[in-house]
Amino acid sequence: MNFKYKEDTIAAIATPAGIGAISIIRVSGNKALNLLKNNFISNKKIEDVDSHTIIYGKIKDNSNNIIDDVLISVFKKPKSYTGEDTIEISTHGSPFIQKQILKLLLENGARIAKPGEFTERAFLNGKMDLTQAEAVIDIINSRTEVSLRGARNQFNGELSKKIQYFRDSLKNLLSLLELELDFVEEDLQFVPYNDLILKCQEVINEIDKLLLTYRFGKIVKDGVNVAIIGKPNVGKSSLLNLLAKDSIAIVSDIPGTTRDIIKEEISINGILYKFFDTAGIRETNNLIEAEGIKRTIKAIHNADIILFLSDDDNFNLSEIHPELDENDLSKKIIKVRNKADLIKEKIDNPSNFSEIIYISVIEQFGIDNLLEILNKTTLDSNIYTEETAIITSERHYQALVRSKENLLKAIDSMKNNFSGEYIAIDLRLALDSMSEIIGVITSEDILNNIFSKFCIGK
Repeated sequence: MNFKYKEDTIAAIATPAGIGAISIIRVSGNKALNLLKNNFISNKKIEDVDSHTIIYGKIKDNSNNIIDDVLISVFKKPKSYTGEDTIEISTHGSPFIQKQILKLLLENGARIAKPGEFTERAFLNGKMDLTQAEAVIDIINSRTEVSLRGARNQFNGELSKKIQYFRDSLKNLLSLLELELDFVEEDLQFVPYNDLILKCQEVINEIDKLLLTYRFGKIVKDGVNVAIIGKPNVGKSSLLNLLAKDSIAIVSDIPGTTRDIIKEEISINGILYKFFDTAGIRETNNLIEAEGIKRTIKAIHNADIILFLSDDDNFNLSEIHPELDENDLSKKIIKVRNKADLIKEKIDNPSNFSEIIYISVIEQFGIDNLLEILNKTTLDSNIYTEETAIITSERHYQALVRSKENLLKAIDSMKNNFSGEYIAIDLRLALDSMSEIIGVITSEDILNNIFSKFCIGK
């Protein structure tokens, strides 16, 4: 994908592959309004109608054979998604019709769009900044209410506003320093370093607040990885089947039934949970079961939350497998005592068992309580609204970290009374890192990495 602005016209099928009621073919570029000049039969010409107009007609190929009856939506620059002249052709959903019309567009001078190229052009033409462009793919990929809200939040510019606030603050600091540098021979200091340090610290404090949202941001975007672990036959697969409301995993009283990790994605209160039913960990000579246990240990270490299932009150990880370190994993563990229907007399006094959640998969006892605890553990103290700027991207997180590090260097330089040139360099680097987030400063590699993840047609 070339970082430089392209003058050519691009086309792509924007709807999923396969047969459907309708299909949409998107075209954008300088020739978009004229590509079908000799192929569109209608009482109106595409190039003559107002922007945001839909016209009906027939498309014929270059041999005068009718391909299909279509509706063409016309969006004239700059009032379009890409900022360029754009048309969207709605056809019947036959794959053959789609290919015939796309072939015609290519014959008439368009070329196939690359992944994300329509959105890339929207970014290059100033229709959105880079964080909003990244939010487009998150909207497409959203699978729960929370993930959609998070993507819409970023697309609506909440993160952009926060980053712009940081940039304005840093530019103000830089302007004060550079003003002093213009009068360096007069030895004038317009603002004492102590005041600049306070202003830098204010920005750092705001950056720290935004960095703290990243844990929740990852949950919003990617969901929560939950490993269900425990000894064989404690009810791990039964619990997964109950949560999924389906027979996802094979249930048997034969130890070692689950040989591999079974994954199921479930939306609970708008949050995507990725449950992993792991192989029961025990000593075994069976090579297949041993490989399942090896994968289980890896899944445990990668999990955000661990549901430690037991059918007694023993929750000692080291007894399950020597590779599991309770000191490393204890903060992620929720202890769940299954088969509580066999010990109901103990449940009558739950205060003695506050660290353990008692459930019965068979009688579906305590499941609502388990889900409530799971939700509280996930959300922690996060308060999320539509107006809250949050970080969902590793790229944004690392850029903020770099900006903070350079601000700390600037503060250190001021405390040591270094020359303004050195301080200005650190502030510029902090500003550059902020600018990378919204795309004011960026590189072709970053754009390639972002837009290559899009589907063709978007």
